[in-house]
Amino acid sequence: MSEEAIPADIAKMGFEQALAELEKIVRLLEEGEGKLDESIKAYERGVALKKHCETKLQEAQMRVEKIIPQAPGSADFEPMDVD
Repeated sequence: MSEEAIPADIAKMGFEQALAELEKIVRLLEEGEGKLDESIKAYERGVALKKHCETKLQEAQMRVEKIIPQAPGSADFEPMDVD
């Protein structure tokens, strides 16, 4: 799923909802109780959710960076590094 588009249902999610589902998938995979095919599908969905969350964070960072230069005394602020 590395170069595939984000599934439509994930693309509609907000950051918090996507992160919550990603955390649930991580817990399920860590438990190792599921069948192999189910685990692979869950992992693929987790990759898409991670990519979506990263995109949402980058969008938020760009919004913050647009606001900061307009703020009084903004010379004291530096853009946030989310990496």
